[in-house]
Amino acid sequence: MKINVRALALTLGLTWAGAILVTGLANLIWPSYGIAFLQVIASVYPGYQAVASLREVVAGTVYGLADGFVGGLIVGWLYNLFAGRN
Repeated sequence: MKINVRALALTLGLTWAGAILVTGLANLIWPSYGIAFLQVIASVYPGYQAVASLREVVAGTVYGLADGFVGGLIVGWLYNLFAGRN
């Protein structure tokens, strides 16, 4: 059974972007919320800083969408590759 690679990529991209978006927005409301998570994200994505600003929330969300989408493509492709070898 093969998986729809584009659907998986979009699902993972939106899920990861949503996690970063929600955490970033919550951090704007409650400045101590999710700091460790945002610092980890900042250590991975160049140019993104873990500061409470709407610009950084948008930047992190875009990075998360792209990163999750590419990761989903790779996972889906590998799944289909290995699923085809019975």
